[in-house]
Amino acid sequence: MSDGAHLIRLLGGVPRVVPDRWRLIHSAAQWDGSPGALLPLELVVAQTERVRASGRAGIWLTPTDDPACAVEFFHWIALLGVQFPKFTDGRGYSSAVLLRNRYGWRGELRALGDILPDQLFALRRVGFDSFALRADCDPVRALQSFSPFSDVYQGSVDPPLPLFRRASPC
Repeated sequence: MSDGAHLIRLLGGVPRVVPDRWRLIHSAAQWDGSPGALLPLELVVAQTERVRASGRAGIWLTPTDDPACAVEFFHWIALLGVQFPKFTDGRGYSSAVLLRNRYGWRGELRALGDILPDQLFALRRVGFDSFALRADCDPVRALQSFSPFSDVYQGSVDPPLPLFRRASPC
């Protein structure tokens, strides 16, 4: 997971490499209460008032966290992350769709963990708009992974309509 490095973020729909301004925290013992912390959902639930008092906070979900549990914090968090412990673990894709479509999260949604450039196109489609690649991946080189296809047939979070609904009649 990223901590103080660079990541890819969609700005105006365009992927850009930007500095990561968030500190990824794994446990309460790691966090001194300062703002700019991306905290595990479990910690936020246990210490809600302390987290709110910090000012600027974000939450990250593990694959076993229920995305619905984060909804009560939407009105005061600035970032929501979803952890991918292994690139082969696809539960984060489902979490992203739920967060965007069912629960209405409109803020920054970040993919964290074992994120590879090959996943970026699909991650964007399900609603992620920032991507913390694993440490051995070059984010500048990974930018080309956002445009391997000129269009998509299926609807998803991006774009919501399937191609036949978006195409103009001849």
